[in-house]
Amino acid sequence: MPAAPDQSPAPRTNTSRRIETALIAAGGVALFMALGLPLPFLFGPLFGCLGAALLQRPLKGFGQISTGFRTILGVAVGASLTPDVVAALPAMAASLAFIPLYIIAIGLIGVPYFHRVHGFDRVTSWYAAMPGGLQDMIIFGTEAGGNPRALSLIHATRVMIIVTVAPVILTFGFGSALTNDIGAPATEIPPLELLLMAAAALVGWKGGERIGLFGASILGPMIVTAILSLSGLIHARPPAEAILAAQFFIGIAIGVGYVGITLVELRRVVLAGVVFVLILAVLATIFTEIVVLLGLAPQVEGFLAFAPGGQAEMTVLAIVAGADLGFVIVHHLARVFLVITGAPLAARFLMPSRKDEP
Repeated sequence: MPAAPDQSPAPRTNTSRRIETALIAAGGVALFMALGLPLPFLFGPLFGCLGAALLQRPLKGFGQISTGFRTILGVAVGASLTPDVVAALPAMAASLAFIPLYIIAIGLIGVPYFHRVHGFDRVTSWYAAMPGGLQDMIIFGTEAGGNPRALSLIHATRVMIIVTVAPVILTFGFGSALTNDIGAPATEIPPLELLLMAAAALVGWKGGERIGLFGASILGPMIVTAILSLSGLIHARPPAEAILAAQFFIGIAIGVGYVGITLVELRRVVLAGVVFVLILAVLATIFTEIVVLLGLAPQVEGFLAFAPGGQAEMTVLAIVAGADLGFVIVHHLARVFLVITGAPLAARFLMPSRKDEP
C-alpha cells in the first residue's frame, strides 16, 4: 500500500517571511498614525513586529537592507558636525570624562546581577551587562563562549525599553514635543548634495567594513559625511523621507529580535533584561543629574547622552527632540568605543575559563 502523501505545509521561504514582516510593519505605521501616536515610523514597526513575534509568527529581518538604511543616520550625524560643533568639542571633555565611570558602575552592578541573581555563566553575564552595540556584544560574547540567544534577547530588551520609555520621559519630564523637523523634503535639497550623501553612505559603510571599523554602517558614513560637511560641500541632513525609512527598518530590526521566543525565555531571560534596564535607568539618572548640576549639559542633552540605547535609536530621538546632535552622539560614540575596545580585553584578565563555570 503506497504511503500517504505528506500533508505538512511547505516551509516558508525567506521572501514570503519578509513580505509578511513588511506588511505587519506597515500596518503598525498606519495604526500609530491613525491614533496620532508619536514616532509612528519607528514604534509602529517595532510594536507590530514585536506582537507578531510573541504570537510565534515566522518573521524575518531584512539583513543588509536594514544595515544599508542605518547608514542614513550616520550621514545625518556627519552632516551635523559643522565647524561650530568641532570648535565646541573641548567643552565636552568634562562630561565625557564621566563616561568611563558610568561604564565601570554598570559593570560592577550588572555582571554580579546576571551571574548571581539569574545564574547565567560569567561570560554571558559579562557581555550582557556591557552597554555596547547590540551586534558587537552578541558577537564578542559568542566568540568568548557565552550564550548567543540570551545575549540577543537581553540586549534587544535593553534597546526596546529604552527606545520606548525615553520619548515618554522627554515629553512629560522635559516638555519636549518630539516634533522637531527631521529634515527637508528631498525636493528641497540640491541634487548634488543628495548624490554626495549617497556616496558618503556607501563608501563610508563598505570602506569601514573593509578596515574592520566597529559600527561601520553608522560610523563610516558619519566620518565621510563629516569631511564633506566641514569642507562646505554639504549643508543639510538627509531628506525627511530617508530618515523615516531608517526609522522603519530600525523598528523592524528590534521587533524581529524576539522571533521564536519561548515562555521559558520570557520568564528567565527577558525578565532579567527588564530588571537590568531599571538598574541602568537609575545609573543613567544619577550621571545625568551630575552633569546637569555641574552645568556641563542641558537636561535633554544630558539625558540623551547617558541613556544606554543604541547609536541609531539615540540619533533618531536626538533629531526629533531638537537636541544638540553632536553632543549626544559624541558621548554615545565614546561609550560604545570604550566598551567595544575595553570589554574583550578586560574579559581576558577577569573571566575564568569555561571549565571553571558552575
